[in-house]
Amino acid sequence: MDVFLVSGGGPLTGSVRVNGAKNSALKLAAAALLAPGRTVVDNVPDIADIRVMGQVLQHLGVGVHHRSGVLTLDVPEQVGDSTPADLASKLRASIVVLGPLLARCGHVRIATPGGCNLGSRAIDLHLSGLARMGAQIDYGAEHVEARARRLVGADIELPYASVGATENLLMAAVTASGTTRLGNAAREPEIVDLVAFLQSMGADIRGGGTSEIEVRGVRELRPTRHVVIGDRIEAGTFAVAAAVTGGMIDLHGVRPEHLRLALSKLQAAGAEVTERDDGLTVHGGGELKAVDVVTLPFPGVPTDLLSAFLLLSSQARGTSMLTENVYESRFSVIDEMVRLGADIHLEGHHAIVRGPARLAGAVVRATDLRAGAALVIAGLVAEGETVVTDPYHVDRGYTDFAARLSALGGDVRRADVVPSLV
Repeated sequence: MDVFLVSGGGPLTGSVRVNGAKNSALKLAAAALLAPGRTVVDNVPDIADIRVMGQVLQHLGVGVHHRSGVLTLDVPEQVGDSTPADLASKLRASIVVLGPLLARCGHVRIATPGGCNLGSRAIDLHLSGLARMGAQIDYGAEHVEARARRLVGADIELPYASVGATENLLMAAVTASGTTRLGNAAREPEIVDLVAFLQSMGADIRGGGTSEIEVRGVRELRPTRHVVIGDRIEAGTFAVAAAVTGGMIDLHGVRPEHLRLALSKLQAAGAEVTERDDGLTVHGGGELKAVDVVTLPFPGVPTDLLSAFLLLSSQARGTSMLTENVYESRFSVIDEMVRLGADIHLEGHHAIVRGPARLAGAVVRATDLRAGAALVIAGLVAEGETVVTDPYHVDRGYTDFAARLSALGGDVRRADVVPSLV
């Protein structure tokens, strides 16, 4: 059994180069399907999710080469129009090939996507938006099928600011006939990055980063080259790691404005944050104080940082309330943190955290990607040895997580152990 073995110890100190944003790179890879020819995407992280997306694209006929952060995609004149269930089940983001494939092929059949088990994340908004653009939809328990000779522009008001639906509908709209207006669109930095990518391909888009995006369809797009933005979630994870271990970490390759509210919560908790144009420094030498956190779509605190803030709150003096408004199963990490000694009680979609708690090493399970990363960092705070099982979740979003924490002074390693021992 492959696990993380973590021993508590001193502060994390040093410098980290933040990788390209997973949640952007995956969507840019899908968007490359819109134009035959060679598209090159720089600053792409070497993580499991990217590798699975590469396999999805290869199944569609795309030549894929990923080395040293450069992802080269050779898109043929004729691409496939279906994705296999075994790959889709590993990757929630595989749903984003729906829009570009429908635009390119006029027909698409994709297997129901998987990924982290975070509760209900229905794709109804994707499908209803495509239907407004003229697609005929067949939605079964294990597949989604859509047809449209050519999509037409439409006025689409999203009932909530879904990142995935905004991305899929953007990619479908760029070659549709006429103008599409997306109301209540997601405003995340990854959306802005996708808009810039599509514009470099020749798309006519206005309003990226605002709640209303207008897309004027063009006849065709061209291949492009693009650099992915820094991963704000990875940066936030390391920032919390500095705070809870009482260390100091310099983060490079990320824009502080992409984490503005999360950083303000870190400062309110007692961490020192110094911002630069291309990064930030987080110093956690003082006593941490309780702070309330509410996850919301951008520019709010991202749901992907909730697990990290649960850990932070467990080490802060006083009582914190953390409210999750995006994914109902994000709190699955609480049981694992309680095993380590955290004092956390769940009341509906609020977690009440009392601290500071004295954590002690235990065997815990990574219930999802972000939970796994938070549990590894919790092991650095706990006394004794912590074993984090199911580390493949962490591999989906973090490159060489153990090695990078070790380079900062943490006692973290990957190891194979006999299952009966855990």
